[in-house]
Amino acid sequence: MRKIIHHLRKQPEEHRRHILHITIVIVAIIMIILWTYSLGKSIASPDTKIKMKQDLQPFSVLKDNIVGGYKGVSGQN
Repeated sequence: MRKIIHHLRKQPEEHRRHILHITIVIVAIIMIILWTYSLGKSIASPDTKIKMKQDLQPFSVLKDNIVGGYKGVSGQN
């Protein structure tokens, strides 16, 4: 590891910046892949599906109230 660090220190600054940018992009891609993989596993679990249905119930009530209010104002049945 020390040899790699000493080799990088001898490189021009522009070359070191290119290495830094490439390294950051590679690490970001790896993190995004791991995140999407773990997100897919957690969404697929039955407990999460039940919790999502429970969390969405207030929004469906809100939607029904908005639609009902709109129909009441516009005179539609």
